[in-house]
Amino acid sequence: MASGTALIYDEAMTRHKLLWNDPICDIEVPERLSASYEQLQCYHLVERCVPVPAREGSEEEILLVHSSEHLEAAKSTQTMNEEELKRISGNYDSFFFHPNTYHCARLAVGAALQLVDSVMSGKVCNGMALVRPPGHHSQRNAANGFCLFNNVAIAAEYAKLKYGLQRILIVDWDVHHGQGTQYIFEEDPSVLYFSWHRYEHQEFWPSLKESDYDAVGLGKGKGFNINLPWNKVGMGNSDYLAAFFHVLLPVAFEFDPELVLVSSGYDSGIGDPEGQMNATPEVFAHLTHFLMQLAHGKLCVILEGGYHLKSLSESVCMTVKTLLRDPLPQVTGEMAPCLSAIESIQNVRAAHKPYWKWLTYEDTSFLHNLSTRSDLPKTADTNPCADDEAKITDSNETDKIERFLELHMKNVIFPVPPIRTATTAELKASAHLNTFPVHLHVVKEMDKNEIEALVSDFHADLVKTNKTLLSLRSTLTILDKILKKEVCNGIAESPAASASVAVALRHPLCFGLQRVLCIFVGDMHIIPNTEDGKILVIHICKEEQTGKSSSKHYIVLNWKEDADGNDFFSAVLGFILPVAYSYQPNLIVIAVGPNRSLGISGISLLFGLLQGLAESRILAVIEDTDINLMQSVAKTLAGASVPHFGVHVPPTQEKVNQIKMLRNQLQQDWKMLQCSVNDGI
Repeated sequence: MASGTALIYDEAMTRHKLLWNDPICDIEVPERLSASYEQLQCYHLVERCVPVPAREGSEEEILLVHSSEHLEAAKSTQTMNEEELKRISGNYDSFFFHPNTYHCARLAVGAALQLVDSVMSGKVCNGMALVRPPGHHSQRNAANGFCLFNNVAIAAEYAKLKYGLQRILIVDWDVHHGQGTQYIFEEDPSVLYFSWHRYEHQEFWPSLKESDYDAVGLGKGKGFNINLPWNKVGMGNSDYLAAFFHVLLPVAFEFDPELVLVSSGYDSGIGDPEGQMNATPEVFAHLTHFLMQLAHGKLCVILEGGYHLKSLSESVCMTVKTLLRDPLPQVTGEMAPCLSAIESIQNVRAAHKPYWKWLTYEDTSFLHNLSTRSDLPKTADTNPCADDEAKITDSNETDKIERFLELHMKNVIFPVPPIRTATTAELKASAHLNTFPVHLHVVKEMDKNEIEALVSDFHADLVKTNKTLLSLRSTLTILDKILKKEVCNGIAESPAASASVAVALRHPLCFGLQRVLCIFVGDMHIIPNTEDGKILVIHICKEEQTGKSSSKHYIVLNWKEDADGNDFFSAVLGFILPVAYSYQPNLIVIAVGPNRSLGISGISLLFGLLQGLAESRILAVIEDTDINLMQSVAKTLAGASVPHFGVHVPPTQEKVNQIKMLRNQLQQDWKMLQCSVNDGI
């Protein structure tokens, strides 16, 4: 299994700079690169990455995407004087040339290709290239929007040609629409292009009709171009996460990419003068984490925009920390997407219904009366993470944003325990984890006296026999290490998962945690008390549970995976993740009991995607002695991407109806569900 994170930075790319006054272009400064790199050094992230040198992209590589006329025009600028450079720059929309621009742009292309080679060859698992000029606006025959050559588009064509890839996902989270990338691939079904962007009903640059949600691609490429237009400023963390849950990730899992490329623009972050959005830096850690679950973790992040240096540099660091598989900080702010975001998301879902199986049962009749729906959240159009953030952004004063981000980042917890994944010696031996390709830390199980001392005050009613007491040893040993932050997560085996979980859920509450999420797969015989809201249980079982109905903090999800493929990610992305992110737990317990209804891939999907929450603190309790299950869960906890799912099948109408029913019942309590209202009310 490939490991390590590549980092590409070359100071030479800072030599591209504006030589005259231009109020449009003056924000694209060399310090965008140097400040980002310096912040990476400050967090000691550079030394943890694998350094990869940049190289110049060759003319042949540039011609994979661009015309020879465009290449020759760019080459000709190397010997021009300032007046000539200013004149030729005026031929393009929002672009400037410097004598070093051509060289810098070739380095940016080459850096992107070096990153692709490093990932595809297995030298590293993933990586980031800090480059400028950016690329996603540049078109086949024209520079555009600070971009000369389309770095990410060239990287995609290069990967297809050199490595024979047939499915590449490009995620463009820059605040501007990457129309250049769209034009290049709009007829190509081998490249799935997703872009969210400030649009404001075509009022925001580049002000193109083809930036709207109904531009889905052309010819064979229909369905492979996904535009999510933001029609208001002030979009925040919950809006971005909702877009991933309800649009990008379901399509991406169904598309099953072999490589993921990110056009990583941080002008979509708080404080940026271009974007005027309210997403704080830690949300980019979560977005990166989700993309790492695709393509066996083959992820290449390539810098695009970002014009507030502090916001940019902190967001770059969050991205790199996640690529390094550090535990994720908790995302801040109320998890309630705004009405404008919901409308955009639903428009995209409706536009792409003909092209994707996950939308098979989508009902679009809600679009006719969306704005009058009483069940949708009445949040403000600007959806700040906090009131202070809205005021700061509205003030448009860089120094205030600087002070806010300084304070905000000090309050963001960077959980870095010394050991990631713990297990016991007995489990490691029984599950044949001794020759495992990832490191698992073995902890010594508590003895009987230690267990008795731990549980005597608040578990006595559940621990009635020595046999029950001893069955808790593995679970409570690992849990105690997680709570004390000696390990990040762990895997325990229990002969009675339901009883172990019932006891284990009380311990963190006595330890002082306020919210614990428990996902139980299989028959759960002991139901924890959830009335005070400190425990949220999602019970995934084959059949309806007699006498057990869903409530805000105890949710029953009847789901049996399809035998011919995998349909469970429809439930995870459409229901479980939105609920979990709405709840914002301090700890997650995922337990597998008898008579489980999910296969190994579905269970591993839960572990993989939920690691973004609770500072990545997850306890696995497994009653099943299936060695393959144990190994898959251990690998996922240790940081491997989720296993391949095989053929995707859409959920049955019966399953879709159940999700609709649960959403209708619970969407006022868990507001992230309100982005998937497709019940046609």
